[in-house]
Amino acid sequence: MKDNWRTPLLILVCGSLVLLAGYGVRHTYGLFLQPMSITNGWGRETFSYAIAVQNIVWGITQPITGRIADRYGAGPVVIVCGLLYTAGHILMSQSSSEIALLFAAGLLIGIALSGTTASVIIGVIGRAVSQQKRSAAMGIAMAVGSLGQFAFLPASNHIINSIGWQQSLLLLAIVTAVIIPLAMPLMEKECSTTRRLSLRVVLSEAWNERDFWLLSRGFFVCGFQVGFIGTHLPAFLVDEGLGPSTGATALALIGLFKIFGTYCFGYLGGKMSKPYLLVSIYSLRALVILIFLLFPVTQTTVYLFSSLMGFLWLSTVPLTNGIVATLFGTANLSMLSGIVFLLHQVGAFLGGWMGGYFYDRLGDYDAVWMIAIALSIMAALLNCPIRERPVGQLVTNST
Repeated sequence: MKDNWRTPLLILVCGSLVLLAGYGVRHTYGLFLQPMSITNGWGRETFSYAIAVQNIVWGITQPITGRIADRYGAGPVVIVCGLLYTAGHILMSQSSSEIALLFAAGLLIGIALSGTTASVIIGVIGRAVSQQKRSAAMGIAMAVGSLGQFAFLPASNHIINSIGWQQSLLLLAIVTAVIIPLAMPLMEKECSTTRRLSLRVVLSEAWNERDFWLLSRGFFVCGFQVGFIGTHLPAFLVDEGLGPSTGATALALIGLFKIFGTYCFGYLGGKMSKPYLLVSIYSLRALVILIFLLFPVTQTTVYLFSSLMGFLWLSTVPLTNGIVATLFGTANLSMLSGIVFLLHQVGAFLGGWMGGYFYDRLGDYDAVWMIAIALSIMAALLNCPIRERPVGQLVTNST
């Protein structure tokens, strides 16, 4: 049966909608920290640790789901992970112990995210469009994914306040179930010669490429910052005397401006040096965080901070994946992007967990904010020497 109906546009649309649901739901978890902790008598470290485990499981499984998607197509991976995403929310709604929360929010949803977010979806989109349009297409897909955060956060906050956190998680389970039919156009039936290269050859190429590891270490910093801010910003603002709705609005603004940032930097990535754009993003993040901490925390400063951070939030993703595609081609893009993303999630694990750890011991988040600034400067320096050019047989054999 011919699959001519699987046009690049349809793949882009369905892949983008998967990202909308995947990222939109994922970014609501910060709203559940306080109500779940109060109901179950937990400290903030318990919920933070579960989300940190989710991040590290997501990162560890990302190269595996990426490899499967590269060899057999993204569709089956997205279907299985969509099912796990739904099951994870159902079980999370019934979690009354730390172990239950770790299994549902940490393990199941962590695995689910590896197949319903950037690496797998960007991989199939990258293979479907031309090289000239690749960076822009990735930017569009991530912009739509960012729209999910903007739309889901205020809605989730309202629903939690109206019907409680348990029923809200069940509604999120329904949303993630929609991912399953969206996976059908992502079924890839043709496997290129490069995708049949041995895993050893693919990993050897990446392992010996200096720029690949510089890029990965920079992406670690991105993960630390988004893991910390995404999990702890609402609670930080409550500590500063602002209501829960301010935190929800702040995260929604991050989601809104992520739309513009990912599209803008995705477009610029097709016109300018991607490494230099990454240097700019990480440098600006350090400056934005520093200025935010120097001024009194008010609704005005919070909303300005959220808007600026949102613009810089996922703008690293199309650029980072675009550099990986330039270095190694697209046939192994999902797996190699997944390896880079693993470093991102190690950072997200540390950012999410350390926020709760330092808060429970020191009573504030000051130390973690300072670490976020220092790491941002480090990431800018790491991206300076990266060169954009094809390397090795992965590109030579790419179709």
